[in-house]
Amino acid sequence: RLVDGVRAQTFELCSSATLLAELLDVLSRGKFAARLLQAGLTPQGIVGELCRLAYMAAPQTVPRVVENDADDDHVLACALAGQADLIVSGDRHLLSLGGRYQGIPIVTPAQAVQQIA
Repeated sequence: RLVDGVRAQTFELCSSATLLAELLDVLSRGKFAARLLQAGLTPQGIVGELCRLAYMAAPQTVPRVVENDADDDHVLACALAGQADLIVSGDRHLLSLGGRYQGIPIVTPAQAVQQIA
């Protein structure tokens, strides 16, 4: 539903080259790739569409915030660089930051759908 909102220009998706590269890596892993193949999708196709739909932020610095997963710091850097109104993630490390990062709410995808709908 969130991607449908981006397609309909209800709201804007902000990402970065680093985040999309990580997504491609994750979606290319066995369990995800098999599910995508069954649905007639490819990791490259999904990431390509997101690249076309998203505002591509270019963070100049990546703060060291998330102790247990430095990759999550890129999400925070992207949100700051893109002046995001909301960080949407199911990642437990990001969600454990207390629901906000520098004033930007951090919510699950389900919470985002409720807020945006």
